Amino acid sequence: MLVVMEAAARPEQIEAVVRHIERMGFRAHPIPGAFRTAIGVTGHGGKADPTIIENFPGVKEVIPVSHAYKLVSREAKPDDTIVTVGGVDVGGNGIVVIGGPCAVESLDQTRIVAERIKEAGGQLMRGGAYKPRTSPYSFQGLGEEALEILARVREEFDLPVVTEAIDHESLQLVEKYADCIQIGARNMQNFSLLKSAGRARKPVLLKRGMAATLEELLLSAEYIMAEGNYEVMLCERGVRTFADHTRNTLDLSIVPAIKRTSHLPILVDPSHGTGKRNKVLPMSRAAIACGADGLIIEVHHKPEEALSDGPQALLPEAFAQLIREVDAIAQVLGRSLQPALAAS
Repeated sequence: MLVVMEAAARPEQIEAVVRHIERMGFRAHPIPGAFRTAIGVTGHGGKADPTIIENFPGVKEVIPVSHAYKLVSREAKPDDTIVTVGGVDVGGNGIVVIGGPCAVESLDQTRIVAERIKEAGGQLMRGGAYKPRTSPYSFQGLGEEALEILARVREEFDLPVVTEAIDHESLQLVEKYADCIQIGARNMQNFSLLKSAGRARKPVLLKRGMAATLEELLLSAEYIMAEGNYEVMLCERGVRTFADHTRNTLDLSIVPAIKRTSHLPILVDPSHGTGKRNKVLPMSRAAIACGADGLIIEVHHKPEEALSDGPQALLPEAFAQLIREVDAIAQVLGRSLQPALAAS
Protein backbone atom coordinates (compact mmCIF):
# COMPACT_ATOMS: atom_id res chain seq x y z
CA MET A 1 0.00 0.00 0.00
CA LEU A 2 1.11 3.56 -0.70
CA VAL A 3 0.06 6.69 1.18
CA VAL A 4 0.39 9.79 -0.98
CA MET A 5 0.69 13.03 0.94
CA GLU A 6 -0.48 16.42 -0.30
CA ALA A 7 2.26 18.54 -1.86
CA ALA A 8 1.79 21.07 0.95
CA ALA A 9 1.75 18.47 3.75
CA ARG A 10 3.73 19.65 6.77
CA PRO A 11 6.53 17.54 8.32
CA GLU A 12 4.48 16.97 11.47
CA GLN A 13 1.57 15.63 9.38
CA ILE A 14 3.88 13.19 7.62
CA GLU A 15 5.34 12.13 10.97
CA ALA A 16 1.86 11.57 12.41
CA VAL A 17 0.99 9.22 9.54
CA VAL A 18 4.28 7.35 9.95
CA ARG A 19 3.73 6.90 13.70
CA HIS A 20 0.17 5.64 13.21
CA ILE A 21 1.26 3.11 10.56
CA GLU A 22 3.90 1.74 12.92
CA ARG A 23 1.47 1.60 15.85
CA MET A 24 -0.75 -0.64 13.71
CA GLY A 25 2.11 -3.12 13.36
CA PHE A 26 3.27 -2.20 9.86
CA ARG A 27 6.47 -0.54 8.68
CA ALA A 28 6.44 2.95 7.17
CA HIS A 29 8.91 4.08 4.49
CA PRO A 30 8.74 7.84 3.72
CA ILE A 31 9.86 8.41 0.13
CA PRO A 32 10.41 12.11 -0.65
CA GLY A 33 9.84 13.09 -4.27
CA ALA A 34 10.20 16.20 -6.37
CA PHE A 35 6.55 17.21 -5.89
CA ARG A 36 5.24 15.03 -3.06
CA THR A 37 6.11 12.67 -0.26
CA ALA A 38 4.82 9.11 -0.48
CA ILE A 39 4.87 6.64 2.38
CA GLY A 40 5.25 2.98 1.51
CA VAL A 41 3.55 0.56 3.89
CA THR A 42 5.09 -2.91 4.21
CA GLY A 43 4.67 -5.87 6.50
CA HIS A 44 1.74 -8.09 7.40
CA GLY A 45 -0.13 -9.12 10.49
CA GLY A 46 -0.97 -5.58 11.50
CA LYS A 47 -3.72 -4.91 14.03
CA ALA A 48 -5.98 -2.81 11.80
CA ASP A 49 -6.74 -1.87 8.22
CA PRO A 50 -4.11 0.75 7.27
CA THR A 51 -6.49 2.40 4.77
CA ILE A 52 -8.09 4.27 7.69
CA ILE A 53 -5.27 6.78 7.50
CA GLU A 54 -6.76 8.26 4.31
CA ASN A 55 -8.67 10.63 6.61
CA PHE A 56 -5.54 11.95 8.34
CA PRO A 57 -4.63 15.63 7.75
CA GLY A 58 -2.26 16.06 4.81
CA VAL A 59 -3.12 12.72 3.17
CA LYS A 60 -4.13 13.00 -0.48
CA GLU A 61 -4.92 9.35 -1.23
CA VAL A 62 -4.18 5.75 -0.29
CA ILE A 63 -3.23 3.54 -3.24
CA PRO A 64 -3.10 -0.26 -3.26
CA VAL A 65 0.21 -1.28 -4.88
CA SER A 66 -0.30 -3.98 -7.49
CA HIS A 67 3.31 -5.22 -7.60
CA ALA A 68 4.91 -7.54 -5.07
CA TYR A 69 7.73 -4.98 -4.99
CA LYS A 70 6.34 -1.81 -3.44
CA LEU A 71 9.21 0.51 -2.62
CA VAL A 72 11.18 0.10 -5.86
CA SER A 73 8.20 0.71 -8.17
CA ARG A 74 7.27 3.93 -9.93
CA GLU A 75 3.93 3.73 -8.17
CA ALA A 76 5.83 4.57 -5.00
CA LYS A 77 8.03 7.23 -6.59
CA PRO A 78 7.29 8.52 -10.11
CA ASP A 79 10.50 10.56 -10.44
CA ASP A 80 13.94 8.98 -10.85
CA THR A 81 16.04 8.29 -7.77
CA ILE A 82 19.53 9.79 -7.69
CA VAL A 83 21.98 7.89 -5.50
CA THR A 84 25.06 9.73 -4.26
CA VAL A 85 28.24 7.63 -4.01
CA GLY A 86 31.04 9.48 -2.26
CA GLY A 87 29.90 12.80 -3.71
CA VAL A 88 29.15 11.48 -7.23
CA ASP A 89 25.50 11.37 -8.33
CA VAL A 90 24.25 8.22 -10.07
CA GLY A 91 20.95 8.53 -11.93
CA GLY A 92 18.99 11.43 -13.30
CA ASN A 93 20.36 13.16 -16.38
CA GLY A 94 24.01 12.29 -15.81
CA ILE A 95 26.05 9.27 -16.87
CA VAL A 96 28.71 7.65 -14.68
CA VAL A 97 31.52 5.32 -15.67
CA ILE A 98 33.06 3.10 -12.99
CA GLY A 99 36.45 1.67 -13.87
CA GLY A 100 39.07 -0.51 -12.25
CA PRO A 101 40.54 -3.99 -12.04
CA CYS A 102 38.48 -7.09 -11.40
CA ALA A 103 40.66 -7.80 -8.37
CA VAL A 104 43.02 -5.67 -6.28
CA GLU A 105 46.39 -7.39 -6.60
CA SER A 106 48.80 -4.86 -5.09
CA LEU A 107 49.11 -1.19 -4.22
CA ASP A 108 51.22 -0.47 -7.31
CA GLN A 109 48.75 -2.15 -9.67
CA THR A 110 45.77 -0.34 -8.14
CA ARG A 111 47.51 3.06 -8.16
CA ILE A 112 48.50 2.74 -11.82
CA VAL A 113 44.98 1.84 -12.89
CA ALA A 114 43.35 4.49 -10.66
CA GLU A 115 45.54 7.21 -12.11
CA ARG A 116 44.49 6.26 -15.63
CA ILE A 117 40.82 6.04 -14.66
CA LYS A 118 41.01 9.55 -13.25
CA GLU A 119 42.87 10.93 -16.29
CA ALA A 120 40.27 9.48 -18.65
CA GLY A 121 37.37 11.07 -16.75
CA GLY A 122 36.01 8.08 -14.84
CA GLN A 123 34.12 9.13 -11.73
CA LEU A 124 34.25 6.00 -9.55
CA MET A 125 36.74 3.19 -8.88
CA ARG A 126 35.95 -0.51 -8.76
CA GLY A 127 38.18 -3.27 -7.47
CA GLY A 128 37.51 -6.65 -5.91
CA ALA A 129 38.73 -7.39 -2.39
CA TYR A 130 36.63 -10.54 -2.07
CA LYS A 131 36.23 -12.69 -5.17
CA PRO A 132 33.58 -15.44 -5.24
CA ARG A 133 35.15 -17.68 -7.88
CA THR A 134 33.73 -20.73 -9.62
CA SER A 135 36.83 -22.74 -8.75
CA PRO A 136 38.06 -22.95 -5.14
CA TYR A 137 41.63 -22.87 -6.50
CA SER A 138 41.25 -19.50 -8.24
CA PHE A 139 42.46 -16.25 -6.69
CA GLN A 140 39.95 -15.29 -3.97
CA GLY A 141 41.10 -11.73 -3.30
CA LEU A 142 43.26 -10.04 -0.66
CA GLY A 143 40.39 -9.27 1.72
CA GLU A 144 40.90 -6.43 4.17
CA GLU A 145 44.35 -5.70 2.76
CA ALA A 146 42.70 -4.89 -0.57
CA LEU A 147 40.14 -2.66 1.13
CA GLU A 148 42.97 -0.72 2.77
CA ILE A 149 44.62 -0.32 -0.64
CA LEU A 150 41.37 0.93 -2.19
CA ALA A 151 40.86 3.42 0.63
CA ARG A 152 44.40 4.71 0.20
CA VAL A 153 44.00 5.08 -3.57
CA ARG A 154 40.65 6.84 -3.11
CA GLU A 155 42.29 9.51 -0.97
CA GLU A 156 45.12 9.99 -3.45
CA PHE A 157 43.00 10.26 -6.60
CA ASP A 158 39.59 11.37 -5.27
CA LEU A 159 37.88 8.30 -6.69
CA PRO A 160 35.05 6.94 -4.52
CA VAL A 161 35.21 3.15 -4.23
CA VAL A 162 32.69 0.44 -5.21
CA THR A 163 33.55 -3.09 -4.07
CA GLU A 164 31.79 -6.38 -3.42
CA ALA A 165 30.76 -7.95 -0.13
CA ILE A 166 30.18 -11.71 -0.15
CA ASP A 167 29.01 -12.40 3.41
CA HIS A 168 28.11 -10.65 6.66
CA GLU A 169 31.71 -10.30 7.85
CA SER A 170 32.99 -8.83 4.60
CA LEU A 171 29.97 -6.51 4.38
CA GLN A 172 30.92 -4.89 7.67
CA LEU A 173 34.44 -4.27 6.39
CA VAL A 174 33.26 -3.01 2.99
CA GLU A 175 30.91 -0.59 4.75
CA LYS A 176 33.85 0.64 6.83
CA TYR A 177 36.32 1.18 3.97
CA ALA A 178 34.33 1.73 0.76
CA ASP A 179 31.76 4.22 -0.53
CA CYS A 180 29.39 1.67 -2.07
CA ILE A 181 28.59 -1.97 -1.27
CA GLN A 182 28.30 -4.23 -4.30
CA ILE A 183 26.14 -7.36 -4.08
CA GLY A 184 27.27 -9.68 -6.85
CA ALA A 185 25.26 -11.89 -9.18
CA ARG A 186 25.83 -15.03 -7.12
CA ASN A 187 24.42 -13.33 -4.03
CA MET A 188 21.45 -11.55 -5.63
CA GLN A 189 19.07 -13.88 -3.78
CA ASN A 190 21.11 -14.27 -0.61
CA PHE A 191 18.26 -12.75 1.36
CA SER A 192 20.11 -12.64 4.68
CA LEU A 193 22.94 -10.68 3.04
CA LEU A 194 20.43 -8.37 1.33
CA LYS A 195 18.84 -7.59 4.69
CA SER A 196 22.27 -6.80 6.14
CA ALA A 197 22.94 -4.46 3.21
CA GLY A 198 19.59 -2.85 3.91
CA ARG A 199 20.70 -2.08 7.45
CA ALA A 200 24.00 -0.59 6.24
CA ARG A 201 24.34 3.13 5.69
CA LYS A 202 26.19 3.04 2.42
CA PRO A 203 24.69 2.89 -1.10
CA VAL A 204 24.25 -0.58 -2.59
CA LEU A 205 24.94 -1.71 -6.17
CA LEU A 206 22.86 -4.84 -6.78
CA LYS A 207 23.85 -7.04 -9.72
CA ARG A 208 21.34 -9.20 -11.56
CA GLY A 209 21.72 -12.93 -11.00
CA MET A 210 22.82 -15.15 -13.86
CA ALA A 211 19.31 -16.52 -14.40
CA ALA A 212 17.18 -13.89 -12.67
CA THR A 213 14.05 -12.36 -14.12
CA LEU A 214 13.31 -8.65 -13.92
CA GLU A 215 10.81 -9.27 -11.10
CA GLU A 216 13.33 -11.33 -9.12
CA LEU A 217 15.90 -8.54 -9.43
CA LEU A 218 13.41 -5.91 -8.27
CA LEU A 219 12.26 -8.08 -5.36
CA SER A 220 15.89 -8.43 -4.26
CA ALA A 221 16.17 -4.65 -4.32
CA GLU A 222 12.95 -4.55 -2.28
CA TYR A 223 14.64 -6.66 0.43
CA ILE A 224 17.31 -3.97 0.79
CA MET A 225 14.89 -1.05 0.78
CA ALA A 226 12.47 -2.75 3.17
CA GLU A 227 15.25 -2.63 5.79
CA GLY A 228 15.53 1.14 5.43
CA ASN A 229 18.35 1.64 2.89
CA TYR A 230 16.84 3.47 -0.09
CA GLU A 231 20.19 4.15 -1.80
CA VAL A 232 20.02 1.25 -4.24
CA MET A 233 21.34 0.94 -7.81
CA LEU A 234 20.70 -1.99 -10.14
CA CYS A 235 23.18 -3.55 -12.57
CA GLU A 236 22.70 -5.73 -15.65
CA ARG A 237 25.75 -8.01 -16.07
CA GLY A 238 24.59 -10.67 -18.49
CA VAL A 239 22.51 -13.82 -18.12
CA ARG A 240 23.26 -17.49 -18.84
CA THR A 241 21.97 -18.68 -22.24
CA PHE A 242 22.88 -21.22 -24.94
CA ALA A 243 25.14 -18.71 -26.72
CA ASP A 244 28.78 -19.77 -27.02
CA HIS A 245 30.21 -16.69 -28.78
CA THR A 246 30.15 -14.72 -25.53
CA ARG A 247 30.67 -15.44 -21.84
CA ASN A 248 27.12 -14.32 -20.96
CA THR A 249 24.28 -12.76 -22.93
CA LEU A 250 24.09 -9.07 -22.11
CA ASP A 251 20.36 -8.33 -21.85
CA LEU A 252 20.12 -4.65 -22.70
CA SER A 253 16.35 -4.91 -23.12
CA ILE A 254 16.08 -4.95 -19.34
CA VAL A 255 17.27 -1.33 -19.19
CA PRO A 256 14.13 0.28 -20.69
CA ALA A 257 12.00 -2.32 -18.89
CA ILE A 258 13.43 -1.24 -15.53
CA LYS A 259 13.13 2.44 -16.46
CA ARG A 260 9.42 1.88 -17.05
CA THR A 261 8.83 -0.14 -13.88
CA SER A 262 11.22 1.28 -11.27
CA HIS A 263 12.66 4.63 -10.20
CA LEU A 264 16.06 3.12 -9.31
CA PRO A 265 19.18 3.84 -11.41
CA ILE A 266 20.30 1.00 -13.72
CA LEU A 267 23.93 0.45 -14.73
CA VAL A 268 25.39 -2.04 -17.21
CA ASP A 269 28.50 -4.21 -16.84
CA PRO A 270 29.61 -5.16 -20.37
CA SER A 271 32.85 -6.67 -19.05
CA HIS A 272 31.15 -9.58 -17.26
CA GLY A 273 28.27 -9.38 -19.71
CA THR A 274 30.46 -10.42 -22.63
CA GLY A 275 33.71 -11.69 -21.13
CA LYS A 276 35.58 -10.55 -24.24
CA ARG A 277 37.59 -7.37 -24.54
CA ASN A 278 36.58 -6.69 -28.15
CA LYS A 279 32.89 -6.63 -27.23
CA VAL A 280 33.11 -4.25 -24.26
CA LEU A 281 33.30 -0.98 -26.21
CA PRO A 282 30.42 -1.64 -28.66
CA MET A 283 28.16 -2.94 -25.88
CA SER A 284 29.03 0.09 -23.75
CA ARG A 285 27.88 2.38 -26.55
CA ALA A 286 24.69 0.37 -26.90
CA ALA A 287 24.03 0.46 -23.15
CA ILE A 288 24.10 4.25 -23.04
CA ALA A 289 22.02 4.47 -26.21
CA CYS A 290 19.24 2.37 -24.65
CA GLY A 291 19.07 4.50 -21.50
CA ALA A 292 21.51 3.10 -18.92
CA ASP A 293 22.60 5.50 -16.19
CA GLY A 294 26.18 4.30 -16.25
CA LEU A 295 28.72 1.57 -16.88
CA ILE A 296 31.02 -0.56 -14.75
CA ILE A 297 34.16 -1.47 -16.71
CA GLU A 298 37.13 -3.67 -15.86
CA VAL A 299 40.47 -2.00 -16.60
CA HIS A 300 43.98 -3.41 -16.16
CA HIS A 301 47.31 -2.04 -17.37
CA LYS A 302 48.67 -5.59 -17.86
CA PRO A 303 45.62 -7.79 -18.50
CA GLU A 304 47.77 -10.72 -19.60
CA GLU A 305 49.11 -10.86 -16.02
CA ALA A 306 45.79 -10.25 -14.25
CA LEU A 307 44.89 -12.70 -11.49
CA SER A 308 41.19 -12.51 -12.41
CA ASP A 309 39.27 -11.93 -15.68
CA GLY A 310 42.17 -10.59 -17.76
CA PRO A 311 40.53 -11.45 -21.13
CA GLN A 312 37.70 -8.98 -20.53
CA ALA A 313 39.74 -6.11 -19.05
CA LEU A 314 40.32 -3.01 -21.16
CA LEU A 315 43.70 -1.37 -21.40
CA PRO A 316 43.68 2.19 -20.03
CA GLU A 317 43.89 3.65 -23.56
CA ALA A 318 40.76 1.77 -24.60
CA PHE A 319 39.00 2.95 -21.43
CA ALA A 320 39.76 6.56 -22.35
CA GLN A 321 38.30 5.93 -25.82
CA LEU A 322 35.20 4.41 -24.21
CA ILE A 323 34.70 7.54 -22.09
CA ARG A 324 34.88 9.77 -25.17
CA GLU A 325 32.45 7.67 -27.17
CA VAL A 326 29.80 7.18 -24.49
CA ASP A 327 29.97 10.91 -23.73
CA ALA A 328 29.21 11.64 -27.38
CA ILE A 329 26.26 9.23 -27.38
CA ALA A 330 24.94 10.66 -24.10
CA GLN A 331 24.93 14.16 -25.58
CA VAL A 332 22.84 12.99 -28.54
CA LEU A 333 20.26 11.85 -25.98
CA GLY A 334 20.37 15.15 -24.08
CA ARG A 335 22.46 13.68 -21.27
CA SER A 336 26.09 14.17 -20.25
CA LEU A 337 28.84 12.60 -18.20
CA GLN A 338 28.73 13.44 -14.52
CA PRO A 339 31.78 15.51 -13.56
CA ALA A 340 34.44 13.63 -11.66
CA LEU A 341 35.40 14.91 -8.23
CA ALA A 342 38.03 17.63 -8.38
CA ALA A 343 41.47 16.56 -7.21
CA SER A 344 42.19 17.88 -3.74
